[in-house]
Amino acid sequence: MENNLFNEVNRVEANVSDEIMAEMFLDQAMKDFKKGKIVEEIDQSLKNKDKKTFLRLTEKLKSVS
Repeated sequence: MENNLFNEVNRVEANVSDEIMAEMFLDQAMKDFKKGKIVEEIDQSLKNKDKKTFLRLTEKLKSVS
């Protein structure tokens, strides 16, 4: 009985741990995606010599980091 309870607790802890790891992975993937899109926009603003957009996007990039 006690062993079954211990096994059940370990299984629940493993599931919670897996869930947390998956959430962390997805959060990081979303941040990386957002950063990539902003960097692309920054590159375009540099090509267009658009200082105002460049400055706005660099600030936005700092907030995503």
